[in-house]
Amino acid sequence: MNDDVQPQEGRSAPGGRTGPPPGTPVTELRFHLPDLPRVREVAEGEARGFGMSADAVSDLVIAVNEVATNAVTHGGDHARLRMWRNGGDLYVEVRDEGAWKPGPQPGSVGGMGLWVCRLLAADLTVHAGEDGSTVTMRFPGKP
Repeated sequence: MNDDVQPQEGRSAPGGRTGPPPGTPVTELRFHLPDLPRVREVAEGEARGFGMSADAVSDLVIAVNEVATNAVTHGGDHARLRMWRNGGDLYVEVRDEGAWKPGPQPGSVGGMGLWVCRLLAADLTVHAGEDGSTVTMRFPGKP
C-alpha cells in the first residue's frame, strides 16, 4: 500500500449523508489537482480488486475522474476520495469543501460531466451545501 492511500473504517458521514456502514474497510485518498492521475490509479485498482470487468473498470475510472476533476477545479483546491464495498456493490465518494452548483450553466458548452457519470454509475447522489459538496456513486460488482 502506498503512503498516500489510507485504509479507514466506515463511520457516519457529516450532515446526514450516506457513508460506509460502520466497520467497513474504506480506501481514502486526499488529493489536489496535480494528483488526478493518482486518483484514477487508485480507483482502477479498487475496481479491479473488486473483480469488475474491464469495461466496468473503464466506466468507473471515467466517472471518478470527472467528479474528482470537478471537485478540485470548482469546489476547492483539495478534495477526498473514499471507496468501499457493500454487498455486491462498490461505492465511490468524492468530497470537497467548496460551494458549487451542479449542472451546466445556461449557454455553456461544458458541464455535462455529472450527466455522463449518471449514465455510467448505477446510482449517483449529490449533496451540495455551504460546507462543501459530496458526490456518491454506486457501481455493481461482477454479475
